[in-house]
Amino acid sequence: MLKPTLPKSYKSSQEVAAPKVSNGDAPFWETKTLAEMNFEEWESLCDGCGLCCLNKLQDEDTDEIAYTCVVCSYSDVTTGRCKDYDNRNTNVPTCVQLTAELASEFHWLPTTCAYRLLAAGAALPSWHPLITGDPKSVQQAKVGLTAIKVVVDNGQLDYEDYLIDAL
Repeated sequence: MLKPTLPKSYKSSQEVAAPKVSNGDAPFWETKTLAEMNFEEWESLCDGCGLCCLNKLQDEDTDEIAYTCVVCSYSDVTTGRCKDYDNRNTNVPTCVQLTAELASEFHWLPTTCAYRLLAAGAALPSWHPLITGDPKSVQQAKVGLTAIKVVVDNGQLDYEDYLIDAL
């Protein structure tokens, strides 16, 4: 049996400028662990895809995560960002605040998520805004909420009717 699980929303609605790399040094995401990153670096990892804001179900027996196409009502489906990032945990009490301490639990995040990739020791995708320097590169790569058909949660949906392939 599947049950609702995990966050509905938690990504920044603001464009966070990536910290500058100087003197030909490797970028911070290649030299620091998640735990070593400062706030600005941490926030800049979010590519703004918004896929983390899709509601998910978790199998009670196997703990397997199933994605739905139902997105949090605070998600801006045109940008993939949270409409009220600063108040997300008040608006949506189940919204998870990502931290380095939770890195071992990032398996529920989309496979393209920078937090999940870096926690696993993998590289950022070529379309990531930190690589391209363009915050719209996610949409141009057709990754994220703007690339899939979503349904905005109205609090009355049966999520099992909206299951999609894993992301």
